[in-house]
Amino acid sequence: MSDTPFPVTIFHNPRCGTSRNVLALVEAAGYDPIVVPYLTTGWTAAQLTDLAERSGEGLRGLLRGKEAQAYALGLNDPTVSDAALLAAMIAHPVLVNRPIVVTPLGVVLARPSEKVLRVLDRRPECFIKEDGEVVL
Repeated sequence: MSDTPFPVTIFHNPRCGTSRNVLALVEAAGYDPIVVPYLTTGWTAAQLTDLAERSGEGLRGLLRGKEAQAYALGLNDPTVSDAALLAAMIAHPVLVNRPIVVTPLGVVLARPSEKVLRVLDRRPECFIKEDGEVVL
């Protein structure tokens, strides 16, 4: 699908509407992204640390704090260390917020889905989200 050597990788959860919208938006822009189903592939410490740093979000910024498991593990407490967050996110991949998109222009936690446009070198003319919202 892509006619330029511009790799796009999406760390994707297909059960997440935002993640599905980002994938569809990237495809509508003409890319054939690498889709990483992180709930099944899991994470490594190096990978999560790199994504947290490059996105500018930090580990806490990549934590899906709304997740029941985050509450159960006490991860929403601001005194929880990065080492503890990292260990929990590796043990429970669902605790990582999504989707995370990596391109040559950078790394972004694409929430809301339009944030993915920051790291793409082209855009679709128009895109309609699952809920009918028009983007662009």
